[in-house]
Amino acid sequence: MDIYEQIVQLRREGRRSAVATIVNVRGSIPSFHTAKMLVRDDGSIVGTIGGGCVEADVWQAAREVMESEKPCTLTFDLNQDPKYDTGLVCGGTLEVFIEPILPPALLYIFGAGHVAINLCKTAANAGFYVVITDDRISYATHERFPAAREVHAVDFDEAIRTLDPTEDAYIVIVTRGHRDDMRILRWAVQTRARYVGMIGSKRKVIEISKTLQKEGVPAHLFDRVHAPIGIDIGAITPEEIAVAITAELIAIRRHAGAGLPHMSWFRSENMDPSRP
Repeated sequence: MDIYEQIVQLRREGRRSAVATIVNVRGSIPSFHTAKMLVRDDGSIVGTIGGGCVEADVWQAAREVMESEKPCTLTFDLNQDPKYDTGLVCGGTLEVFIEPILPPALLYIFGAGHVAINLCKTAANAGFYVVITDDRISYATHERFPAAREVHAVDFDEAIRTLDPTEDAYIVIVTRGHRDDMRILRWAVQTRARYVGMIGSKRKVIEISKTLQKEGVPAHLFDRVHAPIGIDIGAITPEEIAVAITAELIAIRRHAGAGLPHMSWFRSENMDPSRP
């Protein structure tokens, strides 16, 4: 299997990787211009850019690129740096461009109401792969969600039993009632998903979280929950709420979400399950 086929397979499996490409060469090097090496998330490689210390440094940088999700360029001077002296007749310089290959940003939307319809549109336009789940057959249809990659009309408990979100997944809870919100949130906070958001007021989220803590769900798991969901832009209509949620998803995906509001803003004594 060549590098390109391997990239497609890794993305389908929801795995990360990085591709290193020799993009500039001056003089003699132990490889050739445009040579490529793929580094998988488990550290294994496909292809080569010449071996030796250069390849070892590129491998390490590729691991960092996967983590940061940002590309970088390395320059190696085989004439000047003694650690690259392999005894070969190589004395040139080369530049290696390393780019992350990330799995699709998979967005699980639980609920198929007006907010979900509009969120599916805006999130799909922003590059998210959207999966819709609702227990109402007449609501969870491809006709209502043409931009979704998958639409499932199943009981929520059945749906979450089959899912194992990765670190690149996002979960949005916008069902029609507190009971469904609570059982999905119970599952969501214990997954590896990068983002968990639930629609509703602060009071609603506090009450649901208190109940789940009494059931034994650790309090710290709620620290990363975004609720009320979305960036505060004064949104009122389903269309506006969808824009606010999508903006928050993008901020998290692009690592610009450090200052975004989420549940830890009002956890403290309000989240103490022993309080009435």
